[in-house]
Amino acid sequence: MIISQIINFVLHMDDSLIVWTFKYGTFIYGLLFLIILGTGFVFTPFLPGDSLIFAAGTLAAQGVLNPFYLVIVLTLAAVLGDIINYYLGKHVGNLLIRKKYVKQEHIDKTHHFYEKYGGKTIIIARFVPIVRTFAPFVAGIAKMKYSRFSFYNITGAAMWATGFVSLGYFFGNLPFVRENYSVVIVGIIFVSLLPVIIEGLRHHIKKRNKPENIAELSKLVNKN
Repeated sequence: MIISQIINFVLHMDDSLIVWTFKYGTFIYGLLFLIILGTGFVFTPFLPGDSLIFAAGTLAAQGVLNPFYLVIVLTLAAVLGDIINYYLGKHVGNLLIRKKYVKQEHIDKTHHFYEKYGGKTIIIARFVPIVRTFAPFVAGIAKMKYSRFSFYNITGAAMWATGFVSLGYFFGNLPFVRENYSVVIVGIIFVSLLPVIIEGLRHHIKKRNKPENIAELSKLVNKN
């Protein structure tokens, strides 16, 4: 029942946001803030990100929400979420992994991105579900310099929020999109997950090894 409700919410996110807006008024910005903040928590990688911001941008074009407020609120939420996750990884990351509160497979997927992109993974991960949640966590474990992390964090968050709000604002209300909204949302989710799928396949084909220790992981996180 709960899973079907979540799926229904995701596929009809624009309608759900309209209901929330009329129900909560300006508090809708606070609700969106909390959801996007949660996308940065290592315990909640399942929360909607790209599709939610796209839907919010769609409503902004209809005058239901303010696009400038959206960009500011969502950027701040994304930045703060990653900061909390960074410090979580820095102080208790290894403990959470040992206690299996965090899935090793998620850490491995994030590791693959650091192998390829180095520190810029923090920016790129913003556009990739699951990886966006674990990139700052792994950066904290590897003790990435905070000033460097902050630059990538703020840059990625601003690009992410501005980009998807703009996409929703300019394209979300086109007749074709409105008539096939559920398909478009599924498409956004699929395209977002594509890098994870590709990296997973590459890892399977090449049989890459996991980092043997934190020192090795640190080199990956702090390159570039």
